[in-house]
Amino acid sequence: MKRILHLSDLHFGRARPDLEAPLLAAIARNRPDLVVISGDFTQRARHVQFRRAQDFLAKLPAPVLSVPGNHDTPLDRPFERLLAPFRRYRRYVDEDTEPVFSDGKLTVVGVNTVNPLAWQQGKFSSRARDRVARRLAEHPADLSVVVVHHPLEHGPKVDKRLMRGARAALAQLSDCGADVVLSGHLHRASSAPFRAAPGLLFVQAGTGLSSRTRGEDNTFNLLDWEETGALRVTTWGARGQGPQAVFAPEASAMFRRESRAWARQPAAPGAAALSRRCA
Repeated sequence: MKRILHLSDLHFGRARPDLEAPLLAAIARNRPDLVVISGDFTQRARHVQFRRAQDFLAKLPAPVLSVPGNHDTPLDRPFERLLAPFRRYRRYVDEDTEPVFSDGKLTVVGVNTVNPLAWQQGKFSSRARDRVARRLAEHPADLSVVVVHHPLEHGPKVDKRLMRGARAALAQLSDCGADVVLSGHLHRASSAPFRAAPGLLFVQAGTGLSSRTRGEDNTFNLLDWEETGALRVTTWGARGQGPQAVFAPEASAMFRRESRAWARQPAAPGAAALSRRCA
């Protein structure tokens, strides 16, 4: 089994300090093979906020693959935003804004979808699409995952603009062998096949630490890829406040590839008991 722990939108600068230790404890308890963070480490890309993110990363018990989010570029420093938008991210988080992880069974490819010329709306360029296709061809695996900050599809209740190139990206990712797309940005957790590309599974993370929860709990996702070809996605949410705060499993869904599409499987009889043991 391969286990990915998917975090997003930590937003240091607007993070809840009482949740940091419980989040680190939950990550250590789950013993992931890889921690994926899909952007927005900071609220305003301040040096002090990036240093807090750097300290958090140093405490993680597993390899980390991350991409920047739109909040990780300096909004109030236009020249730096135009000429060197990811300089602070590269200094404190990772020099590579589009990293690749591969161990033969699992390949994860990061894509930097931040558009420095637009604050909210991202961009998935044709160059990025071609690069992902090359990386997946170079690193064949049982499960191929692509990580972006901006979602490639929006639900009817989302009032943000979909990123540029999203439809073309969905088509090319489907053709080049990707299985799962992880994203953040909306502070909402969900998992389902893409409506426009059912051969790709869409896993959306909420915010791990931000106080701007938009009506949902602070969450992270746990993805368990089994040798049988099934993928379980479990959302863990924060409960309580202050010293009583903990993260515990809230919802779990099992998916399996059937023909050219992902299908949601009925819950296993022991799923509820497993959730209670994890809690």
